[in-house]
Amino acid sequence: MATKSSRPPPTTIYRTRTTRAEIKSAADLMLQNAIAQATAPSPAPALVPGTTFSTASTAISSPDDLPDPFKSFSQSDASTLLQELTIDERKASAATPRRSTAGMFKAVVSTDLLFLIDTTRSMGSYMEAAKQQVRKIVDEIGKTFFNDAEIRMAVVSYKDHQFNPNVQFLDFTTSVDQVHAFLAGLSIAPRYGDRPEDVLGGIQQAVNASWKNSTRCMIHIGDAPSHGRNLHDMSDTADRFPTPGTEPHGLTYGPLLKQMISKRINYVFLRINNTTDRMVFTFSIEYAAALADTTLLKTNKYYSTLTTNVKRNPSGALMFREVEIGISYSTLQRLVVNAVTASATRTATRTASRIRKPGNDSSSGSKLPGIGEEEEDDEDDQEDASDPSALPTETVSPQWEESDWFEETLRMQGFSLSVNHGANTLNEMMERDNNDGLSVLSLTVHKRRLPFAQGNLRMASYARTESSTNPYVAKSFIKKAPQLAYLVEEMRCQALCKAFALEFNALLVDSPRHSIDFIVTACFKGKSELKSGDESISIEPYIGTDYVKYNTNASWVNDSQDPSNEAAQAFSHFTFERSRGAFLTCDLQGINGLLTDPAVHTRDEDRFPLSETNLNAEGFKFFFATHECNDICRKLGLKSSRSMIMAGNLDFRSDWPSLSDTLCCSNKLCGKILRRADTRVSDKYPGYQWCGMCFPQLESTTEMEVCRADAPYHQFELSRFFHESQGQKVPQMCPEHDDEQNRFSMFMAIPATPAMLGGWAGAGAGAGGGGGTGGDFSMFSSMAAPSKPAASISTQADASLVALWDKLASATVNLEDD
Repeated sequence: MATKSSRPPPTTIYRTRTTRAEIKSAADLMLQNAIAQATAPSPAPALVPGTTFSTASTAISSPDDLPDPFKSFSQSDASTLLQELTIDERKASAATPRRSTAGMFKAVVSTDLLFLIDTTRSMGSYMEAAKQQVRKIVDEIGKTFFNDAEIRMAVVSYKDHQFNPNVQFLDFTTSVDQVHAFLAGLSIAPRYGDRPEDVLGGIQQAVNASWKNSTRCMIHIGDAPSHGRNLHDMSDTADRFPTPGTEPHGLTYGPLLKQMISKRINYVFLRINNTTDRMVFTFSIEYAAALADTTLLKTNKYYSTLTTNVKRNPSGALMFREVEIGISYSTLQRLVVNAVTASATRTATRTASRIRKPGNDSSSGSKLPGIGEEEEDDEDDQEDASDPSALPTETVSPQWEESDWFEETLRMQGFSLSVNHGANTLNEMMERDNNDGLSVLSLTVHKRRLPFAQGNLRMASYARTESSTNPYVAKSFIKKAPQLAYLVEEMRCQALCKAFALEFNALLVDSPRHSIDFIVTACFKGKSELKSGDESISIEPYIGTDYVKYNTNASWVNDSQDPSNEAAQAFSHFTFERSRGAFLTCDLQGINGLLTDPAVHTRDEDRFPLSETNLNAEGFKFFFATHECNDICRKLGLKSSRSMIMAGNLDFRSDWPSLSDTLCCSNKLCGKILRRADTRVSDKYPGYQWCGMCFPQLESTTEMEVCRADAPYHQFELSRFFHESQGQKVPQMCPEHDDEQNRFSMFMAIPATPAMLGGWAGAGAGAGGGGGTGGDFSMFSSMAAPSKPAASISTQADASLVALWDKLASATVNLEDD
């Protein structure tokens, strides 16, 4: 029998990081000492208040004064959080200036088109083609842009220096007749002397034209290079001015090209022969330095040099393009229209991204670029890029299996929006936005301190959760964070896209290579152990960084023949058709059909009002201006078209069969779209279905826990991954004793019983009931209670021992791994 002695002082652990092994060791020691005291003949006094466990940011004194990140998440908390979100959404809506996108399409696609033409005798046939086709060119551009665009044209002709005038110029005009007459009146010079022409003089005149419209494109047609040995491969004897800058006007190409770039003039060169290869390559380098979408023909002898040394930004940047025209001048019309359309899409993408750019207005809902997307190269972006406060980025590959590699832990509460394929799921989501489908989650996230990528407003860090091996991305804000309402609206947009994808995939069930999916996004607000104050983040599965851009929310289209790209273009069209012109999903990017960060255009301006990428009905025009239906569109029987948009008379497919061949993984942080035959199910969790990555984790995280109900000692089986996947705290009671009230409670005041005490005492009590402390007593081994021992202590334990047990268990559950 243990001798009566004074109670030991409270044990306090102070560390920068406290491991579970250390917590378990301390817990064993404290409980063994306490049990030894409880075996004394006289009743033991209550535990002295103040026993504490401390991490870097938290000292836990009692269950009642735990700081917010460690408190239980009750149903009342969930209701309060939803109410706060509703209020936050109303505030955000009231604070966001209502901006109309009406007229945006016309403003963006209105075009200044300048022809820069070599007018020596060898170019006579091309001059004639330009004169004959100019009217058709304007007409076709007009139809492409639904006759909304203002098309202004200008012409610059150039010859060599010995001719007077050697440069002739017609400034921008909307009169096709005036352009036709100017082309007809141009003098054609005979070619004699050296081969190079006064190209730079022509470019100088083009730069000085009265550029006005948003979309600006220069079409350069020539069969000879500029003077200067740095712009051709001829010998010096073949050029009267081989030294750069020695021409009569003293021009060099560098300053001229920089002026063109500063005026955002897209440059398209129509190649006739290879004598211009070096000049075009040299010009392209200037545009490439400004991150333009720079493309040379593969027949250009410098093609490989450019492609291996240039970083391309295809969707929203300026364009420099070399196109083969050869001797087929009859193709001039098609080439010019394509060039103008490509120029307009880049203008549209830049314009759309600036609708609510920080500093342009008071909106707090600015563009949150997807990781892997290039940023626009305007002045604001350059300033952000040089911000000395910008964090350095990761230089090592992610180490997902190493828990110690993640330095920062966040205790978060937030929302997810699950999508399951029901008969009316998509129709209901299209009908309205509300909080009915939101799930309230509680989650512990471990993340890297440094981001692996960052944009103007947000940065992305490698992350993982407490009970899963799935890789995640935590996106957090660099500067002032928008209200949580903005993140929730992004989440709703993505969930609607996933609902569309469920039906799209079901209709193409026989063509899995054309499947589309969207990653699940969940948004949270909570505390970090390394920072003060609340932090808003979003969590989504990590799918890599080598994103492919398929289209934008403003006309740009990837023209590759990849199956995922074909599916993406058809999917955008499908969303417009399926919603009968109410929605259109675009701005698609991702990897192998797994997409992220979409934009959703809505006809109703009150839908997704916080989304800065929603261009409303103007967005429909942007899409159909460049969309060409492919085999998937035809297979789906999609009827809507560009001509219908122009006529304002839309027709849609009306019969959409109810299909149930697709559903989603039940992990709220995964949600992968699955074909029914590919799902994994467990008898332990009826009604849930899992993907191949999530299913094994149900068993790998399954362990035995002690039920804390006021009942004889017993254990129950639980899967930590399952509860985390549903956004739940790990239950403290078995299903038989767990009711709605105590399901969410982490700190239950459970009266001690002899049976429970016997379960705690283990071999340390000894057969004779002695109070030994040297037995094997590992209450918290593997985060589970030990098996019930054969021996039992006969004395009643103080109820405070149970409170201590609760406190230690809760602290152990909540403290991170070292």
